[in-house]
Amino acid sequence: MPLPSDEKLIKTSQDLLVAFKVVNGKHPGFRPAHAKGLMLNGTFTPSADAKNLSIAPHFRTSSTPITVRFSNSTGLPEIPDTDPNANPRGIAIRFNLGEHYHTDIIGHSTAFFPARTGAEFLEFLQAVAASAPGTPSPTPVEKFLGSHPATLAFVQDPKPAPSSYARQKYFGINAFKLVDADGKVTNIRYRVVPNLGVDYLDDAALKDKDVDFLDHELAARVNEGPFSFRLLAQVAEDGDVLNDATVRWPESRQFVELGTLELQRLVSHNDQEQKHIIYDPIPRNVAGVEASDDPLLELRAALYLLSGRERRAA
Repeated sequence: MPLPSDEKLIKTSQDLLVAFKVVNGKHPGFRPAHAKGLMLNGTFTPSADAKNLSIAPHFRTSSTPITVRFSNSTGLPEIPDTDPNANPRGIAIRFNLGEHYHTDIIGHSTAFFPARTGAEFLEFLQAVAASAPGTPSPTPVEKFLGSHPATLAFVQDPKPAPSSYARQKYFGINAFKLVDADGKVTNIRYRVVPNLGVDYLDDAALKDKDVDFLDHELAARVNEGPFSFRLLAQVAEDGDVLNDATVRWPESRQFVELGTLELQRLVSHNDQEQKHIIYDPIPRNVAGVEASDDPLLELRAALYLLSGRERRAA
């Protein structure tokens, strides 16, 4: 996973790390966003339709080992699971294709992102940091939201708390290209849907929950037996925006079943392994899956790598 060669992009990534620390405080050894999480091992089994869309190895072999991390939002490693700021919840899926050979899918529980570019997201975080309690209105973040309708839409989008990470739907916000054996490209976004069904808690139910109820519930659930998700591809049509994660595609778009993600056990030495693993939003050296030209992809990759190096060194 190399750093991009674009020095401006690297500088933006470094500035984002600083902004995250201003907003969340410094927490060495943890991610600047989605700091609190739990990681599981399992297996991906592709559908019959997956190999028709892509020659990627995990879509054409009988099964692939996976490492999946579920997480809360924010860079606060002890944020209560009951805190509204813990939404959107995150998911990161690693398909372990061989020794030091893998590809990842990253998503969260809101169908879009608050900014189109890294520079715009940095401006948003800096506005949040400058809007501490007591700041006269209109605060910097109020001014930013007033001039950035996509960010305002993200902030105002309902984000209910799930009863379980296993009963939450997750969205891949970036577009990707699936390439078949004839070179045909299908533009898609990933969707991860729980086979147990989506289930949310109302405020009354959430009030009685423990601050770590999602981690405890997931550990107890997988100890009793596996649970699973469907991996779907939402297929773009002509005219759909492929390079802007703030824009949702209509739900009327075709969905193709790519396979089943079955989670079977907790990862051993969970905290240590979470600290070490660096998920990569860009598919690299994997035939059949390619990145779109969404500007967030290179930015996210640089940010994940820089923060991962810091995390490992802490």
